[in-house]
Amino acid sequence: MAAYTTIDNPELYFQVKIWTGNGSATALTLDGDEDMQPDYVMIKQRSSTQQWNGYDDLRGVQKYLGWNTNIVENTQSQGLTAFGSDGFTVGTDDMVNKNTSTYVAYCWKESATAGFDMVLYTGNGSNRTIAHSLSATPDLVIIKRRSDTGDWLVGGSTTLGGDNKLLLLNTNAALDDNSEVYQSFSSSTFGIGVNAYVNTDTSTQIAYLWRSVQGFSKFGSYTGNGSLDGPFLALSFLPSFFLVKRTDTTGNWVVFDNKRSLTGGFNEIGYTVIADGNNAEATGTTSNDIDFLSNGIKIREDNGDLNASGATYIYAAFAEAPFVNSNGVPCNAR
Repeated sequence: MAAYTTIDNPELYFQVKIWTGNGSATALTLDGDEDMQPDYVMIKQRSSTQQWNGYDDLRGVQKYLGWNTNIVENTQSQGLTAFGSDGFTVGTDDMVNKNTSTYVAYCWKESATAGFDMVLYTGNGSNRTIAHSLSATPDLVIIKRRSDTGDWLVGGSTTLGGDNKLLLLNTNAALDDNSEVYQSFSSSTFGIGVNAYVNTDTSTQIAYLWRSVQGFSKFGSYTGNGSLDGPFLALSFLPSFFLVKRTDTTGNWVVFDNKRSLTGGFNEIGYTVIADGNNAEATGTTSNDIDFLSNGIKIREDNGDLNASGATYIYAAFAEAPFVNSNGVPCNAR
């Protein structure tokens, strides 16, 4: 597989930000070498129990939805209050900026080049297709009902193994079949059914769509081997973010990133947060150890959330740097 990429600087489209709260309105600047104005920011308090807190520029600042909850869209005047040219501003709410608490945010830039699209739509209660602008079949689609309570509905035929396959981002439930949620995926549309959480008449929803982009992002699956010498996932980039979920039975959505590594940004990544829970950050030195390498991820644990023997997993990964840039020059290895 060719390792070249059209995105030499992934920080233009995705960045991870960590900070310590101060209890006062604060403009946070992203740490990348280039400016990036994010369009979608998902925040988690690391130091204590707290729900996820997510914002995007389609729904508008102060409107939040958290990955681990099924709540209706809420307004938080002291949450994320502005998207900046190279970061975002947080208010005083405990979910985003409690004094001395620590936080992590995952920040995406909407771009067809980088394989990320957001779509607002209103339900009509009938089977239908909805247009997107990826110009390629999405690998992962996540829909959340805004106007009422509803699960986060995860689909994608290439990643989940079929058009009708379904996972719930806010629960640890196993993979399911449900033709009333996702029905089809194409380079221009995704098809949905009549499930209440995805298409109730007059209800409002938001859909987040991603596709794999060589050297920048990858969505895939693997089979566990139950060994401390676990699978190697070839990504063609040095990762900055890794989300993994067991699908053959129950299992948490486990999140790793390059800003919370055990060795200060080097290979070993052991700090995790759970996308489907409000848990504080866990230090997984004995249970959630993986390596971020210049061309992929090496699993080094044998637990159920990462590497049970014969178990199936899906994952989403985004790059810190491509393995080889568009000029054929390798990035620095780790």
